[in-house]
Amino acid sequence: MAAERVLVPLSDTVTVRQTVGYAVQSGLESGEELHCHLVVALPHEADLPESRQLTEEAAELLSKAKNWVREDAGSASVTVETSLLGTDEYLFGPRDFAGAFDDYAKEHDIDTVILDPEYQPGATAQMLQSIERELDAVGLAYDEAPVERPARHERLVGDGTEHFDRLFATFWISYAFYLVLGDPTYWFDLVTGAAVAGIVSVSLAHITFTFPLDRVQSPIRTVRFAFYIPYLIYEIVKANLAISIVILRPSMPIDPTMARVNARVRSGLPLLALANSITLTPGTLTVRADDQRLIVHTLIPSAREDLFDGALERAVRFVFHGREAAAIATPRERGDTEVLGGDDR
Repeated sequence: MAAERVLVPLSDTVTVRQTVGYAVQSGLESGEELHCHLVVALPHEADLPESRQLTEEAAELLSKAKNWVREDAGSASVTVETSLLGTDEYLFGPRDFAGAFDDYAKEHDIDTVILDPEYQPGATAQMLQSIERELDAVGLAYDEAPVERPARHERLVGDGTEHFDRLFATFWISYAFYLVLGDPTYWFDLVTGAAVAGIVSVSLAHITFTFPLDRVQSPIRTVRFAFYIPYLIYEIVKANLAISIVILRPSMPIDPTMARVNARVRSGLPLLALANSITLTPGTLTVRADDQRLIVHTLIPSAREDLFDGALERAVRFVFHGREAAAIATPRERGDTEVLGGDDR
């Protein structure tokens, strides 16, 4: 009896139910027996504090999808297996997700991957095109489910409050930053600051916050960010002193080096905050930030050591996830650092 083996990566989208249905239908048409493997790839290691809710939601989605398979298969011969991927590693981007799917496919002799056109594994934006490209690179066969997607304008219905929250947050962040650079006691700065903040919020709110704002957590994060600013200033002053000492020494013992750090922060605003904080700290310059991978130029050995110790990373995690999330191993302890080369390498 010919058996078809399909792998279905799941994420909580409007088309996931249709994708599972297509996987069952196409699988039974290709073989007399179907082995359907349902997986959820976690964007964070399972033991990280912010991953607990994601893990629970992933388990619930797998349970629902398993029932969908049974429902669609009817009396046909179908075997269903479920699995969480990424529980013991950190999946950064499309290449890592495709690699995880490829490893699973080789282990379970998978014939085809059925892709949801709206697939977004914990990310904030659709990433199917990149997944397809990476699956091609590893030589894993895939099929995009021909689902019926709602029109984009339909999906925006009911998002008025969310859009207002983003406008409101962007306006006040921009306004506060403008007044910090200007004079909050001068009427002209108050007026021009409001005008500039209005333009910025209307133009950039939809890309500044690519995730829904939580009316409870967002103010708390603002308070944490207020504590983060003095800490960042301290790190900037400390790094300035270290650089000054090196410059004043006749031998000038600099060691320009490129280093890579796999940061335990989400992409988007958290990653932007970390990358800019590293750049603001003298002696380090973020050259590239891509899927939580940071390429950083370090000028002196102590700057590189501080980067590998992950103090700024833990501080940014504190801002966005709280005190518990800051208590993680350093990038060096996790093995998430690599010296790529320097001027003499």
